[in-house]
Amino acid sequence: MIRASELNIMRGTLVLFEGAEFVVHPGERVGLVGRNGSGKSTLFSVIKGHIDLDGGDIHYPDSWRLAWVEQTVDDMDRSAREHVIDGDRHLRALQAQRALAETSTASGELIGELEAALNEAGAWQANARAESLLAGLGFSAEQWSHPVGSFSGGWQMRISLAKALMAPSDLLLLDEPTNHLDLDAMLWLERWLASYEGSVIVISHDTEFLDAVSQVILHVDHRKLVRYKGGYDSFLNQRAERLRQTRVAWDKQTQETARLQSFIDRFKAKASKAKQAQSRVKAMARMQALAPLQAEANIDIRIPQPDNTPDTLVQLKDASVGYSVNGKPHTILSKVTQRVEAGDRIGVLGVNGAGKSTLIKLIAGELESMAGDRLAANTLKIGYFAQHQMDVLDATATPLLHLARISPGVREQQHRNYLAQFGFTGSRVNEVIAPFSGGEKARLALALVVWHKPNLLVLDEPSNHLDVETREALTTALAEYEGSLLLVSHDRHLLRTTVDQFWLVADGSVQKFDGDLDDYRQLVSGSAALSPAARAEQAADRKQQRRDQAQARQQLANAKKPLDKKIASIDARLEAIRKQVDTLDVKLADESFYADANTEARQKVLLEHGQLIQEKARLEEDWLLTMGQIEALKETTTAF
Repeated sequence: MIRASELNIMRGTLVLFEGAEFVVHPGERVGLVGRNGSGKSTLFSVIKGHIDLDGGDIHYPDSWRLAWVEQTVDDMDRSAREHVIDGDRHLRALQAQRALAETSTASGELIGELEAALNEAGAWQANARAESLLAGLGFSAEQWSHPVGSFSGGWQMRISLAKALMAPSDLLLLDEPTNHLDLDAMLWLERWLASYEGSVIVISHDTEFLDAVSQVILHVDHRKLVRYKGGYDSFLNQRAERLRQTRVAWDKQTQETARLQSFIDRFKAKASKAKQAQSRVKAMARMQALAPLQAEANIDIRIPQPDNTPDTLVQLKDASVGYSVNGKPHTILSKVTQRVEAGDRIGVLGVNGAGKSTLIKLIAGELESMAGDRLAANTLKIGYFAQHQMDVLDATATPLLHLARISPGVREQQHRNYLAQFGFTGSRVNEVIAPFSGGEKARLALALVVWHKPNLLVLDEPSNHLDVETREALTTALAEYEGSLLLVSHDRHLLRTTVDQFWLVADGSVQKFDGDLDDYRQLVSGSAALSPAARAEQAADRKQQRRDQAQARQQLANAKKPLDKKIASIDARLEAIRKQVDTLDVKLADESFYADANTEARQKVLLEHGQLIQEKARLEEDWLLTMGQIEALKETTTAF
């Protein structure tokens, strides 16, 4: 096991750990969490032996082999597959010895011993192991032999991750391993870690990933390490309860809880899909329960609401889109027919390279269609956040100057008030952004994107570089945003909480995915287990499956038409009741109402108010029951 006692670690004059202790048992999977700058990565450097302790001791068995992801790649000309195999240093050493024996007068006995050692080290399976790792992380078979230098920085980090996983190890240290992964690669990594036999310590800002892979959470708290049994959600609940018991930020919690509860109530009355509604309400309830943690973090993001939203914002009709390669058009997506309507909250799913970013660039107007049409409403206002949005920021400018450039003529105090909503207060607004953290730059980039009150937010991986607290603040802000949303993200908590329908980008097309993220996980897991022949057979059957599904969907639509009509009627009545109750609430809040001598009129208003509240409760119960009937009907239909 790893045992640390009385740890003292400093960075310059800053004390990161003081008298800290922790234990990691063999085979244990540990999530290491804490605010940015709290010392998590520094602790990893100590465990690796790269920096010395200022006091205390960390001990683990001398026989333990450590593995971690290297941040730089030395040999850019080496193929991806060979670079991954380099992670198994013991195997490479044996191969070098065997090659040397071929050119020397080594005895047959020595060569035999080396052959036996190579066999024991898995030399004959090394290529297959490396290829399996690369495939799991999203590389095609054609890319396995490409030189490392031919890949972008993000893909090079995937190769480095595969190299770390290739290394035989007893302790695996992973620092933000999901930063450069899409959702499919992340799900694969979760499965790989589940079968890994050694101990794992993971630093990650992706809370669902941490919850999936962790059995224990170590939390950096006031220069100590506090151990919590269970995954990330269990840690949050335990910590939230501790904060409640000590009444830390109790007033802020009450305010945040009321704010979130208001959203939950509003969402329940408008949800269009029972299964996804249940998933989203559950996620929102989790946010409500953890309000004290957000209050303690003291990070608040507020996205301005749009002034108006047309019924249909963007419509694609048989649209094809792609890029020009060497002067020739290269189509990524073909015959896409989809629309984004008022109030839509859409998550975009699909494997890396399927065309998710291409799709949202088309919708955002960043790419023109090669065929077909993109029709946009006259009053459409898009806020587009690209994966590399931070690259367009001026490192020599301040947050205040950035905002002034896109909104000249606005008073400085108004700019300051707005930036405060994104965590930039006081003198911070006048500091150049070059030394800002990735999370701070991402917050500023988002603030600039939403300044003009867009009625459609198109976001491509907006939570990259954000720490856990800022991700939670962004999640809350997007959940409360009343415009339409189109989101690409590998952060499942963000997706669960902010969207209520999905599009699936696959095989050059875009289809609605009638399920939730758990259904998508099953889809991805099932596809990963198929052989190439089975995949080919599956592809051949898709056309017939789509016909069968279209027929089943039509049957379902006919069967649930009266239920949909009932839901629409309930929604209309609930909206009318809400307006009536709001009107009566104004009367009831007026002191003159109670001073009026007309007791009979006052009692009539009170009686009407009470009757409306009772009717509202009955209608909400009827709404949930009817949605349950629709869901049950779906489950009995073969297409669902």
